[in-house]
Amino acid sequence: MANDFLQNFNVRCIGQSGTVTEVSTQQFDVVIVGAGFGGIGAAIQLKKLGYENILIVDRESDLGGTWHVNRYPGLAVDIPSTSYSYWFEPNPHWSRLFAPGGEIKRYASDVADKYDVRRHMRFNTAVDGARWDEDAQLWQVALADGDTLITRVLITATGVLSQPRSPQLPGINEFAGRVIHTAAWDDNYDFEGRRVAVIGTGATAVQLIPELAKQAADLTVYQRTPIHVGPKNDFAIPESLRRLFARAPLIQRAVRWITDMTYELTFVLGVLHYRRFQWLNTTGEYLSTLLRFISIRDKELRRKLTPAYDLGCKRPTFSNSYYRTFTKPHVHLQVTGVERFEPDGIVATDGTKTEIDALVLATGFDLWEANFPAIEIIGRDGRNLGKWWRNKGFQAYQGLTIPYFPNLLSLASPYAVSLNFFDMMEYQMRHMDRLLGEVRRRNATTFEITEEANDRFRDRMSKLQHNTVFYLGNCAGARSYYFSPHGETYLRATSTRATVSEQASFALSDYAIA
Repeated sequence: MANDFLQNFNVRCIGQSGTVTEVSTQQFDVVIVGAGFGGIGAAIQLKKLGYENILIVDRESDLGGTWHVNRYPGLAVDIPSTSYSYWFEPNPHWSRLFAPGGEIKRYASDVADKYDVRRHMRFNTAVDGARWDEDAQLWQVALADGDTLITRVLITATGVLSQPRSPQLPGINEFAGRVIHTAAWDDNYDFEGRRVAVIGTGATAVQLIPELAKQAADLTVYQRTPIHVGPKNDFAIPESLRRLFARAPLIQRAVRWITDMTYELTFVLGVLHYRRFQWLNTTGEYLSTLLRFISIRDKELRRKLTPAYDLGCKRPTFSNSYYRTFTKPHVHLQVTGVERFEPDGIVATDGTKTEIDALVLATGFDLWEANFPAIEIIGRDGRNLGKWWRNKGFQAYQGLTIPYFPNLLSLASPYAVSLNFFDMMEYQMRHMDRLLGEVRRRNATTFEITEEANDRFRDRMSKLQHNTVFYLGNCAGARSYYFSPHGETYLRATSTRATVSEQASFALSDYAIA
């Protein structure tokens, strides 16, 4: 499989209706959908294995994934930047402990150049879907422009935050002002002196709202669900320390080990072992409560901003200015909900109307309905992955492979996501190395996880959820994207160390390799 066999040829393409047409196309060893950190990491691993006939397609104009799409004011990583990188490629140049988004994007670009994966990328290329051709033992990847790619192996690296969610609110299309989603930021729009409304109070809004408040003449925030916000211990990393990291990477790795272990222990104990360590969550909630008390003297405002669910049910976030922003005279919190839009503003369910010039949608991403999977994928026997997941439950062996979908590696799938995206990406790279190495050793052309192995893994992951905050905590009011519409959670309920260990020891017999 590692031999280049790019060629132009005529191939029978099977349409969604079953019609067959002859098209001219190109064939690749591997096609990767998505040029974010997942796609970049997958390409690096493939090149280490000897693959060169690789194509990475992305619908955007440049690499970086979510760090290219998101450019809103205040954007920053929400875990220490010392931990937010590939382990094999530390970045000594972070300016702050919580690096701003632009630095993350530059890191993605630097890694792509260093490991020579940019030349495999094709931008402004949207994928409509992919279908497995059982006769040819190949994937047919349909592009939005009508072209078709043919590939031995298909890797989806679309991430978990790639499909923006825009709420269907009555009359929103009648609003005459400017509407901006945080995932499609308009850098040219000037908020200075404007009347602005923000819908949403999730992790993105916590970063954005304090920045908008500095510009807007009047800012109204529409909150559906309050969020736990803890104090943020952010600071500039001294230039002398950055030079030391550049000269002595082992020192930076030692610092990373400390931040990794701190967050890992918090995640493992407070989230995965909630039954025994609930006091950790309670302590975190107390810190959030203390921050609200220090920041806000108005009891009623504090009450409105106080979550009614346990810490850990929803993505927690950190900010030293979020709560304090709501005490400013030109910032208003609206908790009664939106009844309808009018051309010049918003009418809330309590009958009050707020006139605005601009609306910002900080409504996050649609994970379960649009992102899993982000494109239509048809496997063996015509199985539609999206429909199968919704009928049978979201599942993937090691968060990566699915029965009836040969030669498909679906990165960041259900049961893949851990605390740190880079930890997840690197353990999936290890899995790819072991699996594709065995496929090459056998001189095989296909691999597919067996139903038995997938069911065994799914049952184990489901059982492990029983000790977590998602199962035992009060999460009913969280409205968290951690949960599917049926109450499932895609997070992997194992420690990073245990997860990484499994990638070197999973039974190769779990796969049908031929």
